[in-house]
Amino acid sequence: MEFNYSYLGETSVANSSSGTNMNFVPDLNRDPTFFNGVLKNSIGFREAMSALHDVVVSDMRLEQKDREEYMRWLETQENNFLEEAMKHHQDIQEEVRQKRIELETLDKTYREKMGPFWAAQSRYFKYLLVTDMKAWYILDPVITVHPDCVFFECFSKDESTFGSLSVNYNVLESQGALSCGTTNIDYSEGLYNEFQKIRSYKETKFEIAADGFSVEIEREAGYQEVKIDLPDSWVRGFLQVSSAMSLPLVSFDLSPADIYNICFKLRRKKEVFGPRSLRFQLSPGKPVQIVIEPWNETIVCRRSIYKGPQEEEIRIWGRRRLHTLERLIPVAKKFTVNLLGSGMPSFFIADLGEMSYTLGLSGWSANDWSKAGNFDLMAPRAEVDDYTKTQVFKKLKQHWFASADQLAAELEMDKAAVLGALSLWTQAGKVIYDMKNGVYRCRELMKEDLPLHTLRFTNEREESAQKFIKTDSVKLGECADNSNGRTLKGRVKDKTREYEVELFINNDEALKNGTCQCNYFQQNKLYKGPCEHMLAVRIKANEEVNKKFKFC
Repeated sequence: MEFNYSYLGETSVANSSSGTNMNFVPDLNRDPTFFNGVLKNSIGFREAMSALHDVVVSDMRLEQKDREEYMRWLETQENNFLEEAMKHHQDIQEEVRQKRIELETLDKTYREKMGPFWAAQSRYFKYLLVTDMKAWYILDPVITVHPDCVFFECFSKDESTFGSLSVNYNVLESQGALSCGTTNIDYSEGLYNEFQKIRSYKETKFEIAADGFSVEIEREAGYQEVKIDLPDSWVRGFLQVSSAMSLPLVSFDLSPADIYNICFKLRRKKEVFGPRSLRFQLSPGKPVQIVIEPWNETIVCRRSIYKGPQEEEIRIWGRRRLHTLERLIPVAKKFTVNLLGSGMPSFFIADLGEMSYTLGLSGWSANDWSKAGNFDLMAPRAEVDDYTKTQVFKKLKQHWFASADQLAAELEMDKAAVLGALSLWTQAGKVIYDMKNGVYRCRELMKEDLPLHTLRFTNEREESAQKFIKTDSVKLGECADNSNGRTLKGRVKDKTREYEVELFINNDEALKNGTCQCNYFQQNKLYKGPCEHMLAVRIKANEEVNKKFKFC
């Protein structure tokens, strides 16, 4: 998938003895988006943007050791090893000597041919590392200007970590004109270094340049145009993050000291065997307890009382990614932890006063967001017609942000239909869920509509589920409603077997839990989304509800 960027100049930070002026250059291919103001909490902003940078450059993938130098040395020693092995065979010593001479000649020729290539390759990578670090990065961050805040979003290099910084306008001493919208900004390595020069005693001006937008664009000296061919996995990861945020979560608060203790414990030791997880032990009315495996060291968070309705024990992996939060510990008031379940994604929200920083972690480091699970399949799946989808998006675009209840009331629509439409727009990259404020926000990931057919959001399991519906292979069982949602039961005939399925759908029409007898569910549970049999039962139940509604 190709992204086209055009920048008029480069994003820059101008430092002087009296102040700091940050000028973010936006993408000229987008609709005009601009903003400017003077920051009050410049230190908090500096630390939050630096933490965002730590996400951008992080890569937790296992790096294979560079054995190239060793293999070259081994080639030079091969003759000696061969001669040593054959030294007791006097009858073939002369043949060994001749072969060694021949091999040495070949090695010399090989090194002469490959030497210039190895040297040029080494110089090139050193040049990139020192001169153009941003060439190592995949994508510039996404920035969105809204009536109440401006927020940045980015992914790590391994696509397993999501970072978002929301800056409320109350953090500004003065504010200029703004134009709402979404754009990309040019975020170089030099910009990060300039951020470190921000000080509390100097005035800090924050600006998304308005002069980058003009009807007639000249190719001036500062104008640069960048085309980046991105893997579909990056876009798919963004959409899965948005879907996962809107699902039911187990939430509790931790103090900055608790996050410090986790990072401190992980810094002190390095595990050599598993399990490598954090185990959260949650009991209503009691302090949160965190067990660090495999040493089974327990951190009792005495300032953090769990207020949930029932006991929970949830494990998360890829815990060393939490080190990107370390810079926020001195400036954060608290951290809100949102857990989707054991082995599932987790979100850590740092409360920075008028700013909010969100760190989203996939189930584990090697399982990036594009592979972490089809959370769009667990989101509300109501059948929504084109008219309803259009009206919901128009109303949301009118306000720029709103809750599902507010949209349902203003449009006089059923909340389930509104949630279904918002879920579809989320999967299309047009809407994102704001976890801290509990509202949906307009955020168009691309100027053009996303090619959903290439992103495969008509999931293979969903396709299989539709086949079960068409062949009348789904039989609904007992369905019960209660105050927390509804339970669906059914049978699905798959070839020669019949599977018993049970689902629990909460009041927001999101899949909270479920069971199935099939092999896919037994192996993965809901870590990779529901199986095709669970989806088929849910689709069948929705069809029955729609029939009753039309009949009435």
